[in-house]
Amino acid sequence: MEMMGIRKMVVMVILMVALFEGSSRAVTLCNMDDDGLAACKPSVTQPTPAEPTPECCKALASADLTCLCSYKNSLVLPALGIDPKLAMELPAKCNLTPPSDC
Repeated sequence: MEMMGIRKMVVMVILMVALFEGSSRAVTLCNMDDDGLAACKPSVTQPTPAEPTPECCKALASADLTCLCSYKNSLVLPALGIDPKLAMELPAKCNLTPPSDC
């Protein structure tokens, strides 16, 4: 397995353990904490995604968009119930400029 595939698999396992652990520790992904991720989840979930809320856009504005973009083809987002296509469209919906190579 290539190194990027291993890295993504490790990240996915860590995220899944953190989500199902039920502990009080916060999950952070690309500078978005669990509150920010939760605020954006309705906007990136099929079948009827909602428009992003101000809380979602605020969290996304603080996020590392290049980092988030690196997950667009990984299994992490779908494993979390997130539609990667909707996730990649979210910065524009929040009037943010996505990375040029995303």
